[in-house]
Amino acid sequence: MPYNWYDVERDAEGQRLLDLAGATAADLPLVLVPEGETLRSPSTLELASALGLRTRAERPLYDVRIVGGGPAGLAAAVYAASEGLSTVVVEREAPGGQAGQSAAIENYLGFPKGLTGSDLSQRAVAQVSRFGAEMVLARAVVGFETRGPVHAVLVDGAGDIEARAVVVATGVSYRRLDAEGLDELTGRGVYYGATASEASQCQGDDVYVVGAANSAGQAVLSLARFAKRVVLVVRTGTLEATMSRYLVERVTSAPNIEVRYRSEVVACRGDGHLEALTLTDRDSGVKEEVSSSWLFVFIGASPRTEWLGAAVVRDHLGYVVTGQDLLGTDRGQHWPLARAPFALETSVPGVFAAGDVRLDSMKRVASAVGEGAMSVYLVHRYLATV
Repeated sequence: MPYNWYDVERDAEGQRLLDLAGATAADLPLVLVPEGETLRSPSTLELASALGLRTRAERPLYDVRIVGGGPAGLAAAVYAASEGLSTVVVEREAPGGQAGQSAAIENYLGFPKGLTGSDLSQRAVAQVSRFGAEMVLARAVVGFETRGPVHAVLVDGAGDIEARAVVVATGVSYRRLDAEGLDELTGRGVYYGATASEASQCQGDDVYVVGAANSAGQAVLSLARFAKRVVLVVRTGTLEATMSRYLVERVTSAPNIEVRYRSEVVACRGDGHLEALTLTDRDSGVKEEVSSSWLFVFIGASPRTEWLGAAVVRDHLGYVVTGQDLLGTDRGQHWPLARAPFALETSVPGVFAAGDVRLDSMKRVASAVGEGAMSVYLVHRYLATV
């Protein structure tokens, strides 16, 4: 949805609107909507509701229920709805998932110059809408139940939604950085992931990024377009083992990007907003405090699967076990049918997993889209058997 963003510390218009609303720093972000009351530091659900976005399902029963609106979930929705299945997607934040926050996806087939995660997400959402699938936004899934021939997914604050088949495409959540004072400043200078809007706010500043994988490299390059200097903080002594070569070459050759190897962020401080970071050299133990208003964290991710309960088999890290992997070792005892599970099927027949949430997935946008499409083919096979 189109909007204007004002920084109250830099934009006179932002400060004027803040004063007109009688708001304080604790009320930020302040959201002024064309109709209705001004929103003061709103939750995602409050914002979605104020903008008129759908936050509840319209039907009590669907053919397929997709949990998660990242590339895998959106692809599943497009193929399911286009093939005539009544389809609903539930996303706890905004469509696109982690891929939607990527500043540049440069290895996605058919886009030789790359595209932003936002562009990819917007195009996918338009397709989902065109084919008639519902999207329920800003709702977290908190539980799962099997009720005879249907499966129910429990939604926080919105009851439950029943479906004949379920596709789990919840992806992964960013791991939290263990640093003193960081939690209090999350969202106030400390961010997990980096979007284009956040990058543009860093104009002329010193920015720090923690991480060594492709997502960190893409973020550093995006931030470097606006920031005076970007410092990439890496725990190891090299980037080659964790980052694609093309990104390593671009990061290390950029004039305003510095890579600090064998270092980590151990503390943050600030009065209402990040002001300084404490870095530690992992070899010498020497600590250094540096001034910065921006810290972006990319240190890996964990699957969002705790809501599935005990019925759906997962590995020790929480990734969903599917297909033939269910039949190995003691996992086979959890499969209840005489037929073998379909390739993306979980230990509960009719419940499928696609994308990053699945054990041994590739963790790439292209593979997530492929698995999302494939899951619908398997849903059809499952529905033909019940």
